[in-house]
Amino acid sequence: MDRNQQLFEQAKKVIPGGVNSPVRAFGSVGGTPCFIRKAKGAYLWDEDGRQYIDYVGSWGPVIVGHAHPEVIDAVREAALDGLSFGAPTEGEIRIAEEIIKLMPSIEQLRLVSSGTEATMSAIRLARGFTGRDNIVKFEGCYHGHSDSLLVKAGSGLLTFGNPSSAGVPADFSRHTIVLPYNDVEALHKLFKEQGNDIAGVIVEPVAGNMNMVPASAEFVQALRSLTEQYGSILIYDEVMTGFRVALGGAQSLQNIQPDLTTIGKVIGGGMPMAAFGGRKDIMQCISPLGGVYQAGTLSGNPIAVAAGLKTLEIIQRSGFYDVLNRRCNDLCQGLNAIAEEAGIPFSSRYIGGMFGFYFTPALPVCFDDMQKTDNQHFKQFFHGMLARGVSFAPSAFEASFMSGAHTAENIADTLGIAAEVFTEMARG
Repeated sequence: MDRNQQLFEQAKKVIPGGVNSPVRAFGSVGGTPCFIRKAKGAYLWDEDGRQYIDYVGSWGPVIVGHAHPEVIDAVREAALDGLSFGAPTEGEIRIAEEIIKLMPSIEQLRLVSSGTEATMSAIRLARGFTGRDNIVKFEGCYHGHSDSLLVKAGSGLLTFGNPSSAGVPADFSRHTIVLPYNDVEALHKLFKEQGNDIAGVIVEPVAGNMNMVPASAEFVQALRSLTEQYGSILIYDEVMTGFRVALGGAQSLQNIQPDLTTIGKVIGGGMPMAAFGGRKDIMQCISPLGGVYQAGTLSGNPIAVAAGLKTLEIIQRSGFYDVLNRRCNDLCQGLNAIAEEAGIPFSSRYIGGMFGFYFTPALPVCFDDMQKTDNQHFKQFFHGMLARGVSFAPSAFEASFMSGAHTAENIADTLGIAAEVFTEMARG
């Protein structure tokens, strides 16, 4: 038994499923998860000493590469002064000012420790500000595991959702309405019928948990105009896309100014940190100024703030996003060409340092499209790549990520391995 298998068996005795986040268990692809010993730049090493080119990037945060020396130095220096204070620090102000500078829709923000905290707090704030209860989300968009948002669509376009997790009361989840992603007609119909009862709409402007599916221009324009018309709060969930698809987030690419934005992953530089922010009049409804309560012992943790500040500094350097775009373009175009030559139905796309690939010839635009992709082909591809030293997310419904540490040689090596795997798949 290899070390990964040994550790997995050991973990299952003390940790539910052997993992601390479900997708890590390889449940949708089969096999044994890799237990990681260390990471550096574009690479991971598992407990058996195998090296991988990494396109998971800790699920998005590692935009400057693993263990970037400047980030490590910033963390080390901060740690010497203490790990947590439970009190205000100057660093909290500095990172808030930096985020506000880069995302003009954010006038004030509050730091938290996870994306789930950020979206949960933004939902509560939207309800408190408007005095309304109903929230709209979209099928295939994931906003963390808070009760309000663990809801799937009903049988009709405009039905109230049913809980998609045990432990979520039906009476609670009935205030969450689920619509199809990128469906402008359904959006107009809902607001015409129930607009005055909707506290807010939360959306991933580029969905990353049904693989990478961007919102259409028509869809986001309808979101902005309808929420303004009916006095609802538009919440952009940029936990994944913030500073990942562009320096100003997806909202800068789409030319949309949301009322509230949630961000995470990149802003922590690999440490646990997230934030929610937006219009000042909304944010000032939060305690201690207003009646919407939100708190966190580790919010604004000084070590996470130090890692985030250094990461935000690095990504603002000249040419950083040009390199991310070029690497993603070369990888996606290369994969498309190799799959076509092998006769495997396949497509891919990217935005900034985020990319998606799909075992279907047409690019998906909603969750139903993703459901029709060939999961068997994905499993073959995933395991074929992993066995040869390339790590992608162990699910067909997860986006992939490029970092500033990935080189042209990494891309060439990945494409060479992919050619072997696609040829093997074509042979059956």
